[in-house]
Amino acid sequence: MRRLFTGDRLKVRAICGTGVILFAVDVAANAREGLLGLAIGQLDENDEPRWLRGSKVFRSVVPEPDPGATYSSAEHPIQSLIWGDYSAQPGQTYRYRVAPVYGTPASPELGEPLDFEVRTEDPSEGVHGIYFNRGTIASQAYAREFGNRKPEHPDDPDDPRVRWLARGSLDAALDFIAQAGEGDRLHVAAYEFTYEPILLALKHAAERGCEVAIVHEAGQGRDDETGEIGDTSATVSARAAIADLGLASQPRLTLIGRTRRRKIPHNKFIVLVRGGEAEQLLTGSTNFTASGFTGQLNLIHIVRDSTVAAAYLEYWTQLADDPPTSVLARWCEGFTSEDSLNERLSEPAIVPLFSPRKRDSMLVWYADRMGAAEQTVMLTAAFGVNPLLAAQFGIDKPFVRFALLEDKPNAALRAKLAQDRDVIAAYGSLLGAYLRGERRFPESSLDEWFLREELFRRTGHVFFIHTKFLLIDPLTETPLICSGSANFSTASLEDNDENMLLIQGDIRVADIFLTEFDRVLRHFYARQSINRIIEQGGDAAEAKFLVEDDSWLEGYVRTGAVKTNRQRLFFPDWPG
Repeated sequence: MRRLFTGDRLKVRAICGTGVILFAVDVAANAREGLLGLAIGQLDENDEPRWLRGSKVFRSVVPEPDPGATYSSAEHPIQSLIWGDYSAQPGQTYRYRVAPVYGTPASPELGEPLDFEVRTEDPSEGVHGIYFNRGTIASQAYAREFGNRKPEHPDDPDDPRVRWLARGSLDAALDFIAQAGEGDRLHVAAYEFTYEPILLALKHAAERGCEVAIVHEAGQGRDDETGEIGDTSATVSARAAIADLGLASQPRLTLIGRTRRRKIPHNKFIVLVRGGEAEQLLTGSTNFTASGFTGQLNLIHIVRDSTVAAAYLEYWTQLADDPPTSVLARWCEGFTSEDSLNERLSEPAIVPLFSPRKRDSMLVWYADRMGAAEQTVMLTAAFGVNPLLAAQFGIDKPFVRFALLEDKPNAALRAKLAQDRDVIAAYGSLLGAYLRGERRFPESSLDEWFLREELFRRTGHVFFIHTKFLLIDPLTETPLICSGSANFSTASLEDNDENMLLIQGDIRVADIFLTEFDRVLRHFYARQSINRIIEQGGDAAEAKFLVEDDSWLEGYVRTGAVKTNRQRLFFPDWPG
């Protein structure tokens, strides 16, 4: 849900996802002089504000802030015109107050406030139920809440740390499976298939009389180090989990090994069939593993649309025959031809796209849509950015674009990013290098900057950004959302079993993806900024302090500045 609220001095554009409410604030020209920042708070039943809290302070008031401490925005205001409330819960109504802060740091004065009411999206309602996990496994919130201690019982959905990290995604997956009963069918396609809560839930569904059929990785691959052919790690771990939990002995549970694929059977979806008809779909980027739900950024996407579910059931039926890649590729291209996409997406629609395909020409289609964007582009990438897509970040555009990556951009992408300062990129691997001990923050700066954050998971390929989605013009009335299991790569298109949903014109879905993208981008970009300060010989602790006059606004009103252009995503006439 997106709403615009207007007062004499302020305008607020509020965009509600499920667990994030994003605010963009327009400050009238006659209200900018002397502005120290903004106070933002939730209103209680007596119209009293509970001010949001932050970690930045006025140095003249708090010269030595305690690590991990937070401060009221009414006393140490927010010096940003874009802010997010990440404490929101799905399907809830909230009332807010936004007030300009004037006076002095020692004696701040609140100006005329703007009060308004919004409601977050409820993922249990409507066609799309979208559940992002936390995806910030090393964070100030986790350090404060749990002291960086890893989950004591990672296979227990009720473990407080598991619940905090999974952020509703695990419950959504378990509830999806739990609704299946006698006479129903669950058709599962899985790559990494080891997480006890999911495997037991499927076993219990079979015990209730549901027919459960699971296509899973059971093939071989070449070892990168030795060059020898053998069972893949996913095959070995799935075999062990299946044996440990006794899935093979369950009469109504069928296990189908996927072996004749070129690379990896990378799907993670479940189709619910009732009365012989496909009814609902669970898909997304989340592998059925502990790290999938409680580690790297992922999402569970439930689609309550029988046409979409039926399409996935047709695809699953193909997978169940364990066809070679060449045969499956012909079927996938015939099922959703690229030539039909522009026409099918010329109006609101949900179009499934399956892999493998004979060619990787969908990359050209994605690049063309990025190039044709009129408002902004937001891309996540776990394994780098394909050159065709990277090139779109090197084209000068009159608006800000964003990339959220697992790894630091390579030289080619960095060159493209350098061509246009209106591209903002953040990545997780830099933070991982510090947290794994490969690099070290100067102790004094880190201690003054924030609580020490630690990784409790230290092995694996992807730690931080595992989602695969592309948003084109998400703040317009005609957004395009591309999301699924597939990375935007040649391998995902030509070699792997994959699925993707192309969703055109659904503002609700766009708002959920946009708010979650912003949440995680800010998390990593802030830590990236620490590193930049350190590499330039500065003291990271300086970033802890607020500017003590209205000069913080200069970056928001200067022609051509990134912050000015970012503000125009929400207010096209800014800074009028």
